[in-house]
Amino acid sequence: MGSGEEDTGGGGGVVRGAVLKALVVVGGALLLRRLRRSTTRWDYARAVADALSGEKFSREQARKDPDNFFNLRMLTCRATEMVDGSRVLYFEQAFWRSPEKPFRQRFYMVKPCPKEMKCDVELSSYAIGDAEEYKNFCDSQKDQRPQPEEVIADIAEHLTTIHLSRCGRGKRCLYEGSTPPEGFPNNWNGASYCISDLSIHKNGEVHIWDKGFDDEGNQVWGTKVGPYEFKPAPKSKYDDMFSPLNFSAPLSLEKKLDKAYVIDDQ
Repeated sequence: MGSGEEDTGGGGGVVRGAVLKALVVVGGALLLRRLRRSTTRWDYARAVADALSGEKFSREQARKDPDNFFNLRMLTCRATEMVDGSRVLYFEQAFWRSPEKPFRQRFYMVKPCPKEMKCDVELSSYAIGDAEEYKNFCDSQKDQRPQPEEVIADIAEHLTTIHLSRCGRGKRCLYEGSTPPEGFPNNWNGASYCISDLSIHKNGEVHIWDKGFDDEGNQVWGTKVGPYEFKPAPKSKYDDMFSPLNFSAPLSLEKKLDKAYVIDDQ
């Protein structure tokens, strides 16, 4: 009897072990499937909106290559959300020394790419109906900003759309994309169309390369050597206080900006 009981117990243990193993395998498969399902197209759109937000500077580029790049401040923050879930961001650029005087203001609308397209996130830029009212929008108290319904009403002319895709393995970026090859209409400084490239990097950097071309395909504005590389603002700006990059530029330098960067593009 003793040996028979031991055999029965051993067999039961094997069965229980097999059942537990099967449960673990099935549970792991279900968990993996659930985790995969947890990342949606809207998650990618929100990730891009979050990565674009905040204060970023091209300070390092300006130090290394002052002939081609200026120390610019890029500031982006959430303005409102559309009924379909699209996020609307307010975006402005200014010289570091005069952040209260942005020379470029836009609304960005961030949402998933249409299902039929081979991309993840659609980033569209729009002109602002009353741009003056939005200066320093992100730096203002929320109760002193235009309210969501005003923001929606002030979304004006569509300017560009960039289709972003997740970067492949081994790349420094998280998302990258461009406007269509034919670009979008633009008549600033003799241009007839413009194209843009944008990439979002793992370290919080945002690289933007905007270029304008005339009817013959000649570049008439925008940098020619590469994109602007905007890096997140340092925790302390004390070291920047006496940087020569932060004092007023000579008139000749300001004039160079006309072809190096867009001040008042369409």
